Amino acid sequence: MPLRCRPSALPGHVCRRTRLSGMTDYSFRLATARDLPVLTKVYNAAVVAGGSSADTAPVDHEARLRWLEAHRDPYAVFIVEAREPGSPSRDIGFAALSVYYDRPGYDGVCDLAYYLAPEWRSRGAGRATLRMLLNECRDRGMRMAVAIIFADNDASTALVRRFGFTRFGLMPKAAYDAKGILHDMSYWYVALGDAPIRK
Repeated sequence: MPLRCRPSALPGHVCRRTRLSGMTDYSFRLATARDLPVLTKVYNAAVVAGGSSADTAPVDHEARLRWLEAHRDPYAVFIVEAREPGSPSRDIGFAALSVYYDRPGYDGVCDLAYYLAPEWRSRGAGRATLRMLLNECRDRGMRMAVAIIFADNDASTALVRRFGFTRFGLMPKAAYDAKGILHDMSYWYVALGDAPIRK
């Protein structure tokens, strides 16, 4: 049975675990300041590659720490771990439940995001991570989840569609990435029910 990251869970403790294809175990733990190296390295790899972040230059540990500390209950940041047969567990990325809009009427609506190390993309880790995030949303009392994605990020848009998200907006020529490419931005939402997400 999966372990869950309740809002009261101790930071650093593994709180969800899943296995895909019988080969790789993915687990998730609440992030702490000790995880700044992976939070910074994985994010900056995505920034430099372009196509998934509107940051136009790499960020430092201090910026990541401020971002991490801004995630107060019921919002949270998680470290994604992977373990393959015969190998030790490795930190391969992170995921976050963040404030969507800071007006009280939007309480219960959260923004989802995750970033994985380049070598772990297209291996099922994104699917496992999004499933975990959606189950965390439900467990933390969220009523709706939102994802904001560069419109030409085909992998991410296909994944949110698979999990039942509906596109509710498109902003043309909205944001530059670190390569100077101007992207349209797409906006997606899914209403959260009571049943666990199992896709």
